[in-house]
Amino acid sequence: MPQGGHRKSSICTVSEFFRLASLEETKPLQNTVGDWLLAAILFFATAAVVVWQNLRLGILWDLSYILETSYRISVGDVPYRDFPLPFAPLTFLVQAALIKLTGRVFFHHVIYAAAAGGLATLLAWRILLHLLHEKAPSPRLMAFLLAAPLVFLGIYSIFPHPFYDCDCTLAILVAILLLLQLPRKDFPPFRAFFTGAFLVVPLFVKQNAGLAFLAATVLSLAVLMVLARWYLRPARGYAWTIAGAASALALAAALIHLTTGVYNYLHWTVQFAAARRLPPFSDLLAIYEAPQLLWRVTAFLCGALLLSLNRKARPALTLLSISLLSLPFVWTLMALLIESDPAERADQLLALWPFLLVVSLASALWSFRQSAGVAPPEIALVLPLILIATVHGAFLSQQVWGSTYALWPLFMILCACTFSVLFPARMLSGSPTVPVIARVPASLATVSLAAVSLLVSGWYYTWSHERLSYVKLSDGEIVRSTLSELAGLSVRGPWIPEFERLMRFARQEIPFEDGLLLIPGEDLFYYTSGRHPRFPVVMFDHTVNPFSPEEIQRIVLARNIRWLIVKNELQVNGEPVEDKARLLALLLQDFHLVQNFGIYDIYRREK
Repeated sequence: MPQGGHRKSSICTVSEFFRLASLEETKPLQNTVGDWLLAAILFFATAAVVVWQNLRLGILWDLSYILETSYRISVGDVPYRDFPLPFAPLTFLVQAALIKLTGRVFFHHVIYAAAAGGLATLLAWRILLHLLHEKAPSPRLMAFLLAAPLVFLGIYSIFPHPFYDCDCTLAILVAILLLLQLPRKDFPPFRAFFTGAFLVVPLFVKQNAGLAFLAATVLSLAVLMVLARWYLRPARGYAWTIAGAASALALAAALIHLTTGVYNYLHWTVQFAAARRLPPFSDLLAIYEAPQLLWRVTAFLCGALLLSLNRKARPALTLLSISLLSLPFVWTLMALLIESDPAERADQLLALWPFLLVVSLASALWSFRQSAGVAPPEIALVLPLILIATVHGAFLSQQVWGSTYALWPLFMILCACTFSVLFPARMLSGSPTVPVIARVPASLATVSLAAVSLLVSGWYYTWSHERLSYVKLSDGEIVRSTLSELAGLSVRGPWIPEFERLMRFARQEIPFEDGLLLIPGEDLFYYTSGRHPRFPVVMFDHTVNPFSPEEIQRIVLARNIRWLIVKNELQVNGEPVEDKARLLALLLQDFHLVQNFGIYDIYRREK
């Protein structure tokens, strides 16, 4: 009898310990000294990775398009009216403002990318805290574990130059954090209206992801408003938020009408962009046809089922459920040892996307079922559905391989939503549950294994720059630019020395007021030289150039462009210029060769 009583007392003590550990966040979420320290670590570690990436690689093709376009805006050209721009404007306007404020210095844009990347990781961590607070065991630890991989998988960690995909995710993260804070603040009208207005911002950073996010969020808020009325709860907060979004959208339309014209904007950002970039719908569904998706989802669901059935907290079943739940994530780590092809290793990491979209949708629907009839759903409950729609909107650009490099913070948020359903700190009354004593070690072990796998796999994905394989990044030694305008630009190969040679010739031999045409436009020529582009486009790529060879020839003559610079060897792989042979044949009827600089041919047209 005393022995039995002692054993029962010991079990109660251990159970009480895990109960307290799992419910460590029963008070409102408040910042502590430890939180500030973790925030600083995440911010500066991510920013350091972005700077490190810039010091070891440069992607001239995308970098030039962003900064050349931003530069021409900074000197007074109006996009959509004065030149075609098949992208939303905010990234270009932000970089143009940076150029106006700090001058044409490339390293300033590096600082911007590093700060934005660190801020995005910080915002993601705060969102994770909000989602896991009072909903999952050890929320602070779980939030940090899930945020840690973003040091290498942050919005600017993989592609380290200013870009609209990255900025769009940053804007979405701000909007999500504002949304999650509304219920905690009891929906104050001004805050709700401002939050609704901010929902529109991602739409003007990148059309596809921003539109999907805005539409999914407004629709979700409308549904929540109806459900709140059904449960006889206040619904004015949702109405204020929707009103803010509608007002901001109307204001944006008015500004566009007064500056560039609504028709011009819609033509270039919707009609032209969709015609040149929108993939077939079947390509979007192809990600769910991968054979490995079936075993990943099956393993995870079996682990979740075993966890729910393990009501006596048997160690063997707990260990088996942990193994099955974490296997889809751990496999990406094992692939680094098994696979020899870098592309295959990257594919194993990217294969987590369709898997997570499936299981997060299942967990969201399960969460709806559990809460039905108990309380009206809140924003956190519909957040997975909003993010799933946003991610699929982003996939309209280049599907999983090309579009996910800036979406990893959304991936980690979906992980948190899924784990908070799988490992709830407190269950709804009347629902069967696994004892907390079993859920705490299972949750921490599963999340730890997933986080470590993503951290190591993410490091390799970023270090190997497999996502950036569309350009030549491994040939030659790293060369750093000596031009003051390009301070901080580092590129492997001959690209910087050859470009600086071209710039010396241009400064000495080409009058500053003469018009130029650069084909295909891979270099930061106008940004570096300070010249004003005369031709409507600065890059001759299918996705951004709307002109045929004959139209290009007519514009060249009409605008008195006297110099033609053709780059024959490119850092980007393949030939981006459509019908290049015919285009050059037409142009060389009026231009003659005056100089050859290795990879550049320089032509001049007589007056």
